[in-house]
Amino acid sequence: MLQKLSSFAGVQGPVVVIVMDGYGLPKSDAGSAIAAARKPTLDRLFASYPNIRLRAHGTAVGMPSDDDMGNSEVGHNAIGAGQVYSQGAALVANAIASGAIWQGAAWQEIVAGAKSGRGVVHFIGLFSDGNVHSHIDHLKAMVVQAKAEGVKTVRIHALLDGRDVPETSALDYVVPFEAFLGEVSDAGFDARIASGGGRQYITMDRYDANWAMVDKGWKVHVLGEGPQFPNATAAVNGLREQNPGTIDQDLPEFVIGENGKAIGTIEDGDSVVFFNFRGDRAIEITRAFEEAAFNKFDRVRQPRVTYAGMLQYDGDLKLPARFLVAPPAIKDTTGEWFAKSGIAQFACSETQKFGHVTYFWNGNRSGKFDGETWQEIPSDVVPFEQRPWMKAAEIADAMIAALQSGQYRTLRCNFANGDMVGHTGNFFAATLAVEAVDLSLARVLQAVDAAGGAALITADHGNADEMYELDKKTKQPAQNSDGSFKAKTAHTLNPVPLILYDNVSGGKLGLKQTATAGLSNIAATVANLLGLEKHAAWDESVLDIK
Repeated sequence: MLQKLSSFAGVQGPVVVIVMDGYGLPKSDAGSAIAAARKPTLDRLFASYPNIRLRAHGTAVGMPSDDDMGNSEVGHNAIGAGQVYSQGAALVANAIASGAIWQGAAWQEIVAGAKSGRGVVHFIGLFSDGNVHSHIDHLKAMVVQAKAEGVKTVRIHALLDGRDVPETSALDYVVPFEAFLGEVSDAGFDARIASGGGRQYITMDRYDANWAMVDKGWKVHVLGEGPQFPNATAAVNGLREQNPGTIDQDLPEFVIGENGKAIGTIEDGDSVVFFNFRGDRAIEITRAFEEAAFNKFDRVRQPRVTYAGMLQYDGDLKLPARFLVAPPAIKDTTGEWFAKSGIAQFACSETQKFGHVTYFWNGNRSGKFDGETWQEIPSDVVPFEQRPWMKAAEIADAMIAALQSGQYRTLRCNFANGDMVGHTGNFFAATLAVEAVDLSLARVLQAVDAAGGAALITADHGNADEMYELDKKTKQPAQNSDGSFKAKTAHTLNPVPLILYDNVSGGKLGLKQTATAGLSNIAATVANLLGLEKHAAWDESVLDIK
């Protein structure tokens, strides 16, 4: 169990961690739904209580570089574990470099599945070196390994980028890659690009926003339906001629054909690898391949294939069932060590983020620790911009009841609004989302006071803080040709707040701002508020005990 802290006996009441999902701190208020929102509770907290900034992206949450945005999965991993583990791109690159990926059961099953069938492995994914969702070098390594292991045929279904890389750079990837495929192919090995299209046009939808994209991708990749071209270079050139001014991510679908027949349909007995390592835009196509009772669109046929993702894209839904690189082996989490120390814990969120305050918080562990109570509030199944308040009030109700019960020494919750509504790109709805969280936060904090406790208010990454694409030079919202602002739906690279809500220590407690402070520093901070020393593996506390 954790040792007692000699310098501070701990807060007498419960310690609460509140995650405002998607709440970043931008350099400018331009395009910020947070700045535009009426939020008296948060305004008061920032004005009157200790607060610092935490890094929530890039290397601070285990991503390969500081150009990589954070996400809810890695953010909650870092908060709950108190440590930074390599994630996504870094995991895959390391697994390839060491050769561990080829020794894994999933890759061996992909090869065996192809060999026992038609001898075909299909690779589907984002075709660039943007390193946000995928990396073309990972694909190249898999093609080479497939040949080395005796696979006869490889077909690549290339989703053109133009979003994480320059907007019309597709040929910079397609031309040399087709040359590479020509060099590696021989009498016993045939590797070619078989289909593709823009990432915002086919296949890579997310958050159930546009299943028609996935339907179109299925028809292209699986059924081989679409405009035919002799090769991918000709396809990109042809589509650009047919769609002048269209950038890569919005280019229509294409199929590579010979004598009027698609060269890369996906059939019974084939193997399929979706080679994106990031999960958000990989989940829906994975569901189409794996769900027997799938009903989002008519698949026409569901080929019996050996399917794998590069990583597991959804730990709660266990999607996909087979993945080439295992998630990080996270150990010594706060959930584990608070349980060992006899501390009762409560976790709550609505469905959209329930796995984040449970599964991801506990280090990708699906089971509860001793003394843990989890409460899920079912999310509404409506577009988030139509109900931006989501389940904030109900989460507040659950937290208040748990605080009033006196059963729990530490509690945590996630308000999903800023992230899920932020992803819609709807500025007005996002301001309402922030306001809904502010109202609910006020109610929870009253219950914290009544219980004689303290709270840490933070976020896992930014989103609602930048609802418009910003011009790189002026830092003002960029405009479309019609004068409207260009909506931004992605996470941001901005830091997030950490606010200490404390009305019980008599001013004895504060927060220390450091240059490297990040989400992983929260765990030790919570431990100190409980009057405990941090675990040796956790990053340092930012609690300032005066």
